[in-house]
Amino acid sequence: MHRKIMVVDDRFGIRKLLCEVLQDDGYQVLTAAGGKEALELLKEHPVDLILLDMKMSGMDGLETLTLLKKVRPQTIVLIMTAYEELEALKEACRRGAAGYISKPFDIEEIKGLIAAKLQAEIA
Repeated sequence: MHRKIMVVDDRFGIRKLLCEVLQDDGYQVLTAAGGKEALELLKEHPVDLILLDMKMSGMDGLETLTLLKKVRPQTIVLIMTAYEELEALKEACRRGAAGYISKPFDIEEIKGLIAAKLQAEIA
């Protein structure tokens, strides 16, 4: 069974990089350039895990997280942020985020965190 991951980031380069890396690891990957697109995709295509950028134009990560969790509460969401804003990260966890990844990120660290979160979900 292929696990499905969605990458939500307003930067094309980040989406493309993560998509390629995760597909190479056997995941099915959907990408969205913003919160509104992510919500539409999630309604039609349930995913196991979402990598969600905190700072996006239009709908920000916190607002997107809240709405994503209303659509599919069981979906694991990891926040990606270049800004380690402690209060925003705490708020993201209160709203259902399972953790966060600092940008610039280490690909191996992301792959390990994703594998751990998905494995914990099965256990």
